[in-house]
Amino acid sequence: MSEPIGAIVLAAGQGNRFRQVAGADKDKLLADCAGRDGAVRSVIEQVLVSVPASLEKRVLVTTEDRPQVIRMAQAYGFEIVLIESTGMGDSIAAGVAVCPQLGGWLIVLGDMPFILPSSIERVVAGVADDSVSVPVHQGKYGHPVGFGRSFGPGLMALSGDHGAKPLFASARMVEVAVDDPGVLWDVDVPAALVFK
Repeated sequence: MSEPIGAIVLAAGQGNRFRQVAGADKDKLLADCAGRDGAVRSVIEQVLVSVPASLEKRVLVTTEDRPQVIRMAQAYGFEIVLIESTGMGDSIAAGVAVCPQLGGWLIVLGDMPFILPSSIERVVAGVADDSVSVPVHQGKYGHPVGFGRSFGPGLMALSGDHGAKPLFASARMVEVAVDDPGVLWDVDVPAALVFK
């Protein structure tokens, strides 16, 4: 692939299930957790650290009411895209729209702090113009998901809370086998902050 791949970190969702348990003022992206390397960081910082620095274009999509998340992402060299919607489809579309010229996009969920950097690198390596690269652990599809250049228009057309799963139907899937349960582990509730 000639053009580089970019990373789009989705951090606009409000985490309502987490707030129902932890309290309405608790942002799961700012909750502390011990990463796979043993270091304690916030959920979003664990995610930012795991995105390979070798990806030249790194974008974080969020809402303006998250100044701590914005500052942290900027400190790690991410470009910030602010949106008003909290929908996943809107977030993906906005992130891809700021870098449509790339050879592909890695869609990273902001609430998945336990993915090994090596798994992310393997997914990136599987991206081709006409394919979707997805990590597979014990037969289950996980995250992050890499989309080749030909999916740009489809990604930018997403809206609302619907993610990119409909694009899978017409895609050539590159299944990347990983021995990494982190690709399936998201932090929906406070108990999930402890990786087992």
